[in-house]
Amino acid sequence: MSQQPVFTDVVTVGETMALMRSTVPGPLSHNSQLGLGIGGSESNFAIALRRLGASVSWVGRVGADALGDLVQREIRGEDINTLITRDPEAATALMIKESRTTKHQKVYYYRKDQAGSRITPEDLPRDVISRAKILHLTGISAALSESSLRTVHAAIDIAHAAGVSVVFDLNYRAGLWDEDTARETYRQILAKVDVVFAGDDEAAIALGHSAEPAQLAKELLELGPKDAIIKLGERGCVALIDGVYYEREAIEVRAVDTVGAGDAFVAGYVAELLAGLPPAARLETAVRTGAFACLVPGDWEGMPRREELGLLGHSEPVIR
Repeated sequence: MSQQPVFTDVVTVGETMALMRSTVPGPLSHNSQLGLGIGGSESNFAIALRRLGASVSWVGRVGADALGDLVQREIRGEDINTLITRDPEAATALMIKESRTTKHQKVYYYRKDQAGSRITPEDLPRDVISRAKILHLTGISAALSESSLRTVHAAIDIAHAAGVSVVFDLNYRAGLWDEDTARETYRQILAKVDVVFAGDDEAAIALGHSAEPAQLAKELLELGPKDAIIKLGERGCVALIDGVYYEREAIEVRAVDTVGAGDAFVAGYVAELLAGLPPAARLETAVRTGAFACLVPGDWEGMPRREELGLLGHSEPVIR
């Protein structure tokens, strides 16, 4: 008997890797113990979004190996609908984090020609995307490989045909492509999406020049999206939403690990967009969710549940 598809409000498509990280600061070559987990922009987003109460599907490809088992188990364990293709001919991609000092981290990627980069349009669950409210994609998937880029475009086309909104996070990675190639691809994708998220440095790559955040948002809209949100890290964010300009300060925290904060920010915004809340409330949850992601080591472990959002700024350290 074939299993009935699970339909969710949001679908995200991308690569999740196995993650090995130093447990103590120092040279990786002298570290005899490494922690094992997973990490990937789209699954970080999916986990953060699910913890905020939205239903979400993650679509990806992993190897038919133990690390692929790990990726599948961890994402499913967060109550996310996983639509995974197991690739018998390629290994699950791997990243290794080296804590060189207590404040500096280096990341090594082993992803070229690995399973995640081999995703194809045929891996896409057309019916699940068509029944969603939002499709979420990132520039990482666009950069991984030719087949991954074709998959991004195919997913957008499926969404468009069904009237599904498309959210795109530029998420530039210098190790995957150069700025000129990224700019050309970004422009092709931005012509077809509804909401764009970008750091100010990423927006400058897409536009070909630097500018003030408000100007970057305005010029991104000229490429096609309806709304543009510029992520500014510890400086908060600015946005042009429905033609109205917004600014929001960041939530001040003592950051332990900022990896995944941008994914959390986008998840916070999308969660409130689904809930029908106004732009100011979406941005408030976005900066809170992003701040939470910075409080613990790891890409997704610190993502908050909705009932925890009010803890930041709470004056009483013990909640009874």
